Amino acid sequence: MTEDAKFEDGREAPLRLKALDTDDLAVMAALVQDAVFPASEMKWDAKARRFAILLNRFRWEDVDSARLRKRSFERVQSLLVIEDVMKVQSQGVDKAATDMVYSLLSIDFVAGEDGMGRVELTLAGDGMIGLEVEALEVLLRDVTRPYVAPSAKAPSHPA
Repeated sequence: MTEDAKFEDGREAPLRLKALDTDDLAVMAALVQDAVFPASEMKWDAKARRFAILLNRFRWEDVDSARLRKRSFERVQSLLVIEDVMKVQSQGVDKAATDMVYSLLSIDFVAGEDGMGRVELTLAGDGMIGLEVEALEVLLRDVTRPYVAPSAKAPSHPA
């Protein structure tokens, strides 16, 4: 006797997104909100003009499914890569404290002249990373399989 396939049998594909304008970036920002990462997972390659963070991203796109199926919420490791970075500045980020874990709250773009601008990564606790870019190009790619969120809860932001 054969059994019908269940919804759970189909696995969602890992995210692979590129933001080239502020509308794209808003979607990406919603997907990385509440991602956590240790300071040691931030890298700036000045020669390649690339800034990258290996994030532990909360899977906001899976929340409704998890609630419906009464299963645990999930996180996934993802690479957040900002291209064409000319300069990096930070506030409230201790680069020497490599074990410090940061939480990403938002990503914004402040446009400058001729397509140039500043990508701003806002961190919990008043931290911020500012990236002067020649053009807006931000990539997000899941690089592991989802895993059960250690807190077992969805992040919340009470008013």
